[in-house]
Amino acid sequence: MFSNRFVLSFSLLLCLPIVFFLVAPRVFPPPPSDSLIPISDEIDDQSLFRRAAAASSTLSRLSSGNPKPNLKIAFLFLTNSDLHFAPIWDRFFSGQSRSLFNVYVHADPSVIINRPGNGSVFENAFISSAKRTARASPTLISATRRLLATALIDDPANSYFAVLSQYCIPLHSFRYVYHSLFESSTFDKSDPDQTPKGIRVWYRSFIEIISEEPRLWKRYIARGRYVMMPEIPFEKFRVGSQFFVMTRRHALLTIKDRTLWRKFKLPCYRADECYPEEHYFPTLLNMKDPGGTTGYTLTRVNWTGTVKGHPYTYKPKEVSPELIQQLRRSNHSSSYLFARKFTPSCLKPLLAIVDSVILRD
Repeated sequence: MFSNRFVLSFSLLLCLPIVFFLVAPRVFPPPPSDSLIPISDEIDDQSLFRRAAAASSTLSRLSSGNPKPNLKIAFLFLTNSDLHFAPIWDRFFSGQSRSLFNVYVHADPSVIINRPGNGSVFENAFISSAKRTARASPTLISATRRLLATALIDDPANSYFAVLSQYCIPLHSFRYVYHSLFESSTFDKSDPDQTPKGIRVWYRSFIEIISEEPRLWKRYIARGRYVMMPEIPFEKFRVGSQFFVMTRRHALLTIKDRTLWRKFKLPCYRADECYPEEHYFPTLLNMKDPGGTTGYTLTRVNWTGTVKGHPYTYKPKEVSPELIQQLRRSNHSSSYLFARKFTPSCLKPLLAIVDSVILRD
């Protein structure tokens, strides 16, 4: 009898390490790794965010009762390579008053990038607070928040914040984009009130927010089965595009957030399901202000033929007036305003139709 008990106890002890190895990653957060945001970066970021919040609060008090400045669009570019389509964007901004827009670029400082010059709008647009970024990591959330904070501090007239990548192109002229965001009462087809309102007095963020996605549960538990609890229950977790057009009040809400950020900055043990930048912003706005969002993005992305999480990438031979017309079509708005993803070699054929097609509305 004693021998049997001894064997049983010894067997259980041997099984414990195996059980822990199989279960622990799904219950406990992964151990610290290089994928975590460095402490020094976190300190710098929090300082930047506090300054942005304080500056916005001060400017709000000072501007009350004073005439409002022209409303501006802040174009925020995330890149870890050359800005391949800078000539297209320079044509987009050409002839437009700087009282209507600003441009900011977050470029990975660990990568050698040829910065546009010779009068390009990008020449002096690179922000000094940029840090290293890596795909499928919370560093892309941090980079976007730095861009938002920098734009908030830089100009109180920045009212919409359009987040774009180096592989994005415009689908319309600047005039069309500006009119759609600030003046058109029919541009947003998800707005239940379609009566003519003249210039808008209330703005919503154009961000994709999806609650039903086949792999949503696996994305939710990518850091561990219970790691997101209790702050973010599964029924509040959302997925969407990392590229969006956000209002100023939502930009402030984003840089002030600490609660959700503590969860989303944790590393994942399932890298194939971990795309923090596609989860953080949709989840945050869905939890904090769902009525203030449209639930869809203004950046067209083709997800057919996806390769390792990357969307379909257009090649030079596919660039044509017909493609631009196709990319513009939307079920949610009068038109998509931007599109991705294009190979750098698409620059030449795109330049050939930029004036006659892309910027001609």
